[in-house]
Amino acid sequence: MIKKPIKKHPRKKTKKNNKPKFKFFALSNLLVLITLIALGITTYFYMQDDDIKEQNKIKEKLLKEQKIADEKAYQDQRAKYFEEKTKALDIEYSTNIEHTTYIEKPKKDDKNNFKYEDFNYNDKKEIKTVIKEDSALIKEKPIKDKPAKDKKEDTTVKTIKKSNNPKLAIIIDDVTTSSQMNKILDIGYNINMAFLPPTPRHKNSAKIAQKLDTYMIHLPLQASSYKYDEKNTLYVNSDYETIENRINILKEQYPKAKFINNHTGSKFTSNQEAMDRLFSVLKKHNYTFIDSRTTAKSVAKISAKKYGVRLLSRNIFLDNNKDKKYIQNQLKKAIKIAKKHGTAIAIGHPYNITFQTLKDSKHLLKGIDLVYVNKL
Repeated sequence: MIKKPIKKHPRKKTKKNNKPKFKFFALSNLLVLITLIALGITTYFYMQDDDIKEQNKIKEKLLKEQKIADEKAYQDQRAKYFEEKTKALDIEYSTNIEHTTYIEKPKKDDKNNFKYEDFNYNDKKEIKTVIKEDSALIKEKPIKDKPAKDKKEDTTVKTIKKSNNPKLAIIIDDVTTSSQMNKILDIGYNINMAFLPPTPRHKNSAKIAQKLDTYMIHLPLQASSYKYDEKNTLYVNSDYETIENRINILKEQYPKAKFINNHTGSKFTSNQEAMDRLFSVLKKHNYTFIDSRTTAKSVAKISAKKYGVRLLSRNIFLDNNKDKKYIQNQLKKAIKIAKKHGTAIAIGHPYNITFQTLKDSKHLLKGIDLVYVNKL
């Protein structure tokens, strides 16, 4: 009998227990993932920190630029507030001397007209007759003996010679603060200061002026197109009483002032009736008017002749452009006019660049007398 081979059932392959290995792998991956997340977070915050720093730098730069822009806008607005600027006027009048020709000067007796000698003798008076050279008129006056002078006394007499140098008067308009006044005094030579009358914007301008021996009144007059009128500006329709009241107040505020020049005023100074009213008041108070020439249509010369008011006129605006080279060139033009005609008037404004340029330009002024306007 044949035995059938016994079929052995194959052993079932038992699955290996991979759980510990899987757990290790999962844990490793988790640690890697946590590390990557931590690294990512760290990198993120680091980059964020750099971004914040960069943004802060950009903000600081923008703020700085904005501050500069705001300062420039303020200075531009201030320039508009204080003075009308037109290049056309500067070109037209940079070499114009015609409007300074009318200056009413006090009449002086000719030294050769009459000569008197007085003497006494024997209790009698002798009349010495002197005939005027250019007429047949005869003047008579009792003449007395002159006491003999000691020769030693004659040797002590000294005559002071007046300078024959060309004269240049530089005026700084719109002065309102002690700081501006001190900077002008620091320039190192005579500068005329024209003070704006007190307003809520500059309450102490008159008090500040009192510290000086010589100063001017910068009188606000109506402009043709101007958005920043000073308080108490005089307009073309201001009547005589209004003008006189204004001048009376200014006379009290600036008791030593003898000269007035106009702040803006292109519309006012070109109106004949308005200027006639103003000049009739100025004549009454014995003021000299300096025409700032803010318009080519100024009729100041006509009114000055009509009312016998002494008149001077601006030749040069120094700082229409707030640039050192430009200001220095304008100063050279003023010097040239002074040398050609004997006198010149230049007007600037209280800008730091103007102060510094004038201070740095002393070498240009050799042979020129820098004077106050009362010396013109």
